[in-house]
Amino acid sequence: QVQFAESGGGLVQPGGSRTLSCVVSGIDFESTAMAWYRQFPGPGVPREWLGVVSATGSTKYPSAMADRFTISRDNAKKTVYLQMSSLKPEDTAVYFCNGVKIGTTFPLTDNWGLGTQVVVHS
Repeated sequence: QVQFAESGGGLVQPGGSRTLSCVVSGIDFESTAMAWYRQFPGPGVPREWLGVVSATGSTKYPSAMADRFTISRDNAKKTVYLQMSSLKPEDTAVYFCNGVKIGTTFPLTDNWGLGTQVVVHS
């Protein structure tokens, strides 16, 4: 069964940076495109897609994220990373990784990890 273990969240001051990690098991990681998502506080809030790294390492982001977020992967460690910079209070959310269906922003599975919370606050 696929599992995602996100880590690296915490309290960050506005303008600061943070790198999140996600260790993946239960899938053919090397062949799977991986994405990051986030979910803002509140009931029923959908997850927001933050970008994707393909199996070959190419990346794609929504235009609003492209200048502050960078996704990378280490296939040997079966880990995907999200580097965030110039963080703002509105980036406060729980961050998740998931596989992604090729050519889409849709997550590969409904079996989400616990996520890692990032709080941007002075």
